[in-house]
Amino acid sequence: MKNDSDNTVTTIDPLMDFSNCHVGIIKNFERLLALSNTTIESPVQPEVKLSAKALHDFFRDVVLEHHQEEEKELFSEVTDSARDGSLESLKALSMIKQLTDEHRSLEAQWAAIESDIKSLAKGKSVSLDKEAAAKLAKEYLAHANFEEQAFLPLSAQLLGERGLSSLGLSLHMRHADVGIPFYI
Repeated sequence: MKNDSDNTVTTIDPLMDFSNCHVGIIKNFERLLALSNTTIESPVQPEVKLSAKALHDFFRDVVLEHHQEEEKELFSEVTDSARDGSLESLKALSMIKQLTDEHRSLEAQWAAIESDIKSLAKGKSVSLDKEAAAKLAKEYLAHANFEEQAFLPLSAQLLGERGLSSLGLSLHMRHADVGIPFYI
């Protein structure tokens, strides 16, 4: 918690970190969807090259890390909070299985088009599998929407203040640059 200048106490919601990340993910997968509808010419158009580079860098630097963070931090915390066997808990555990399976599927779909995206980013003319790119974009947009509309609200309900605090601390430690000294 932090104390604002007007002396009201506000809490930092770690679920907003995931939600905020989805904003960038949605933007980039809409970019992939647009790319899948673009006629790619030779030489590769500068806007196609820039778009492909942004997509490649984003997937490598953000999406894969986002998946790991969800699975290792968020999903673990929700699983720990869902031990009571309630209907909500069982629903959350089922969602976690679904989302994890979707992560693997989306990553595999990306791997199938990654070399073409990388070539386009370098300005090399390739025959991008536009159907595969569009399928990936649409499935990722649906995945992010499901997390936003169904999973994150249920997670907030299950975690409560204690679970959110624990999740916030886990996320902070994951991103903190903590050097561990070597001892002799």
